[in-house]
Amino acid sequence: MTPSTADHVPHAQLSVEDFEQLARTSPETVTLELINGKLEVKPVPDGDHGTIFMWLLRQCMQHRPDLDLHPEQGLMVEAYRQGRARPDGTLAPRRHFAGQGEWAPAEGVLMTVEVTSYDHVTDRRDRNEKPHGYAASNIPVYLLIDRESGTLVVHSEPDKGRYRQQHSYDYGDAVPLPGPVDITLDTEELKNYAR
Repeated sequence: MTPSTADHVPHAQLSVEDFEQLARTSPETVTLELINGKLEVKPVPDGDHGTIFMWLLRQCMQHRPDLDLHPEQGLMVEAYRQGRARPDGTLAPRRHFAGQGEWAPAEGVLMTVEVTSYDHVTDRRDRNEKPHGYAASNIPVYLLIDRESGTLVVHSEPDKGRYRQQHSYDYGDAVPLPGPVDITLDTEELKNYAR
């Protein structure tokens, strides 16, 4: 079974080493992840997706110039680093990833960000599996920008592989990102990208 850009390979249990080799040799038009032991193919982002990421990048730079928001930095996630994810954004102290390879440890990451795509696996991938992987890696904040519902969901307080806190905000709301991020997002602009 060949995965499409919106599917995963059911029951495929890849070793981390095999996954990394496959990811290195995949075409640039494909982004691969290993989540819960399954090969995931992440869709190529559209223009609004990229524009929303740039909106967030500008806000982070304005409020926290001591931090960098890295697009699609490969992270070792989940228990014992058995997962590999490429969040749409990874917020960390400046120069945190200098000298790191393609897949960096999640230690020291302050926040991961996913901007949903319009595909049938977004619910499972971005709303369910990734929060567990990021929480299991003790990443303090996971921000989900959900374009389908026009909301931002802030996950915080990782504990035993789950985030204890989840707060949902509509586009246009002021969205407080808790410590260690400590930024309040002005989301009014996101109303321009609602469907």
